[in-house]
Amino acid sequence: QVQVVESGGGRAQAGGSLRLSCAVSGLTFNRYGVAWFRQGPGKERELVTAISWSGGNKYYAEFVQGRFTISRDNSKNTAYLQMDYLEPEDTAVYYCVADRILDFTIPTLQAMNAYWGQGTQVTVSS
Repeated sequence: QVQVVESGGGRAQAGGSLRLSCAVSGLTFNRYGVAWFRQGPGKERELVTAISWSGGNKYYAEFVQGRFTISRDNSKNTAYLQMDYLEPEDTAVYYCVADRILDFTIPTLQAMNAYWGQGTQVTVSS
């Protein structure tokens, strides 16, 4: 059974940092791309960042460029999201998704939905 488990969420002050983890089991992790989505209260889910199975390709939404960093450690079947310079607008539930992708275009990344985690809450106060 495939399991995707996020952790590391919590509360931070504006300008602070959090590091999210996404632990994946039940699949060949290094054959799957990983993405982070988020959904704030009353808002639609949006793509935040993604990383290819090789780790060589990364995508960042404009609203997190220069502040967030995605990475992965295939030996640990884990992806990470380092969140720096947090803003109150970053408050949301953050979800990790793993999916086999054939390219690294935005439409493909937006459609990633094979295996989802339960989400982890990030709250940023001003």
